[in-house]
Parts: sequence; C-alpha cells; structure tokens
Amino acid sequence: MTTYFVTRHIGAAAWAQQQEIEYDQIVEHLDPSTVEVGDTVIGSLPTNLAAEVCKRGAKYQHLSLKVPKELRGGELSAAQLIQLGAKLQPFFVEEL
Repeated sequence: MTTYFVTRHIGAAAWAQQQEIEYDQIVEHLDPSTVEVGDTVIGSLPTNLAAEVCKRGAKYQHLSLKVPKELRGGELSAAQLIQLGAKLQPFFVEEL
C-alpha cells in the first residue's frame, strides 16, 4: 500500500512535513492508473480524479482550507496554510 501526496506547491509539502503527515511518494500530477486497492491519495484533486481514485479502491484525503479571494492563485507558505486552517479530510467521491 502506497500513500501519495499530490502537490506542486512547496508550501504544501512543507506544511505536510511540519504536521508529520506520512506519505511514500510526493508527485506533482497523479496518474490514477497507478493507484491500487488500499492506497491513499492526499491532495486537492479535481472531482473527476478523486472519483477515479475512490473507484480504484483507494482512500482520498482532501487537503482542505478556506483561501480568501486575495490569496487565490498564489503560492502559500506552510505558515499561511496553518493560519488558514488547512486540514486533511477523508472523502469518498463517486460518479453518478
């Protein structure tokens, strides 16, 4: 079983390290075909990819936070993620 952390943001990687979140691989982009039953995927995936991860029998942990309008589109530091209440939330996503 593999835990993937999907991010291309340095601040998110630093946040995960500070929070002592354990993962096996950090990847900028996830190829869902590599995900197997029992794996865990951490990140902020588009809904269709999160659904594919769940369909393949993996767990999805969404990196959730409330980003104010003025900070959207920019890089956030680990400190900013903490300030914005970043947390991992488990989701099961299914295509209807």
